[in-house]
Amino acid sequence: MHIEDITYTCGDTRLTGYLADGSKGAKAPGVLLCHQGGGLTEHTRERARMLAELGYVAFAVDLYGRLATSREDAMALLNALGSDAPLLHARVAAGLAVLKAQASVDTGRLAAIGYCFGGWTVLELARAFDDFACVVAFHPGLSDLPATDVRPIQAKVLVCAGADDPLIPPAARERLATLMTAAAADWQLVVYGGAGHSFTDRSVDAMNIQGFSYHAPTDRRSWAVMRDLFDETLGAP
Repeated sequence: MHIEDITYTCGDTRLTGYLADGSKGAKAPGVLLCHQGGGLTEHTRERARMLAELGYVAFAVDLYGRLATSREDAMALLNALGSDAPLLHARVAAGLAVLKAQASVDTGRLAAIGYCFGGWTVLELARAFDDFACVVAFHPGLSDLPATDVRPIQAKVLVCAGADDPLIPPAARERLATLMTAAAADWQLVVYGGAGHSFTDRSVDAMNIQGFSYHAPTDRRSWAVMRDLFDETLGAP
């Protein structure tokens, strides 16, 4: 496995993403990873390495240019970027260009996955970009979904949500289903009992936030569902 930090730019902003290449020199599918609200932390880096171990070329994008210094700072960063679609798209496009530039990436077989804010981001990518065969959103924030969104969706969509996630209440799950159906998307929403927000992140328990907790069974099961979708849409790495 080849691992390195890659520095790139978007406008005047210096960004540092994380590449984990498990292709061993052969052409392999590329996977773009979008991080949680706190920035590109070890959580997303670990997921990139897990994908590389399966034979993919994984690139974790840096959407902020820095790590959040507090929960309040993280909320300010994600709210600012989430409300500026052109900037968000530009930051993603810059990271996607880095992934596509890797010699071992088969640019005809691309996927995107994201966690928390990154999960919300990849759902946006499914509408804003036509590069991806599929997108997978793990515990995305869905409490502010629009009433309508007329943009088409070409990528297959998988959303993995905890039944006890305060950021994905039942009404939000129903809204997601309505939007996906209206877009004639090929979509799945898998809801896991006993799981809250950030169920993939072992470090979240230390934050002591109600409704946020690591849940090992859901972490394993949601990763397995993602792998099934990758097999279907990308083929073997």
